Amino acid sequence: MKKINKFIYWTPRILSIVFICFLALFSLDVIAPGLSFGQILLGLLMHNIPVLLLLIILLLSWKREIVGGIAFTLAGLSYIILLLINIIRDSSQWYMLFWTLPISAPAFLIGILFIINWRRKKNKSVDWKK
Repeated sequence: MKKINKFIYWTPRILSIVFICFLALFSLDVIAPGLSFGQILLGLLMHNIPVLLLLIILLLSWKREIVGGIAFTLAGLSYIILLLINIIRDSSQWYMLFWTLPISAPAFLIGILFIINWRRKKNKSVDWKK
């Protein structure tokens, strides 16, 4: 039982770190020949706004799992909605639907794992008070 609790505790945190690093890799496309250091820095900052937000969410949810559960689930849902809006505007970009799974699925998984951890903690504290 102790191993399961550790697994449920650490898995969303480790997956969050890996997911955030994965998203940060996409910002490297701003590095191009001919751009100044300032232009590259500004591009990296703009591309990494979602990464910074998820990093803040991860820090908040380290102790308050419900924050991570709700925020990561909403992040996955927001990505799908924004992608669908983009496809509705320009139907020639239908191929972008393939991006929904590798981006939103990890966010949903992390959110679900945070919620499971939060519920287990909540139930454990209720059992202790009886």
